Amino acid sequence: MPPAKPLRLASVNVNGVRAAFRKGMGDWLAGRNVDILALQEVRASAEDLQSLLGDEWDILHDPATAKGRAGVAIASRNRASIHRVELGAADFDSAGRWLEADYEVGDRVITVVSAYVHSGVADTPKQVEKYKFLDAMQERMPRLAEHSEFAVIVGDLNVGHRTLDIKNWKGNVKRAGFLPEERAYFDRFVGAEDDEAYNAGAGLGWVDIGRRFAGEVPGPYTWWSQRGKAFDTDTGWRIDYQLATPALAATVVSYSIDRADAWDARWSDHAPVVVDYAI
Repeated sequence: MPPAKPLRLASVNVNGVRAAFRKGMGDWLAGRNVDILALQEVRASAEDLQSLLGDEWDILHDPATAKGRAGVAIASRNRASIHRVELGAADFDSAGRWLEADYEVGDRVITVVSAYVHSGVADTPKQVEKYKFLDAMQERMPRLAEHSEFAVIVGDLNVGHRTLDIKNWKGNVKRAGFLPEERAYFDRFVGAEDDEAYNAGAGLGWVDIGRRFAGEVPGPYTWWSQRGKAFDTDTGWRIDYQLATPALAATVVSYSIDRADAWDARWSDHAPVVVDYAI
């Protein structure tokens, strides 16, 4: 009997799903054979999503409190067994930024989170909200790992973890997205418990699939500014992730970033991150 097809999980910040489909997202999706599709910055209704994706997809959607902002979704070929949207304290508004779902894959359950972290602005209330979200995320991650050994957080996490993750990192050390305080969260997310030099021993042990597969190389980047020639010169940031529990990370058989062939062929300022899990 041939081995089962790996589960293909794709994640992308669509920068408005209706605009993305007008620019060609549907063609990309039709040729990618995706099983689970996580979206961020949807900025549309559940009805819009169903109309664009089609009835063959089962769609979970958590819109933002403010209409036309943020919004996360997970679309799948098979229905989720359960989903959750709560994150952080009861008075913390995480609507449109955190969506968890459990999927049965054979005799296993995989937990998928579509996350959209605030972009933030250094030394402003927007940055305070970003830290609140990262705090809540840090608290939730151990519970996710306890819930399922096969768990993955995907999406636009709006932080470049290391100098390898930003082309011009020296000019961004005081900007939101590359602040030392933000990067320290990622030290804890992906560091091991016994890694004293890396994260003072407080690591949660999740695996950055992109860095594991790319190795110690610049990028590969997932977002490029719309300004100037950033895309053409590959002056990008790697801020879109798939962070997996160790057990799930051990099943990865391929990782790719679907960078468009040309600036005018893009349908978002982010590129999809696609991972195959042989579970």
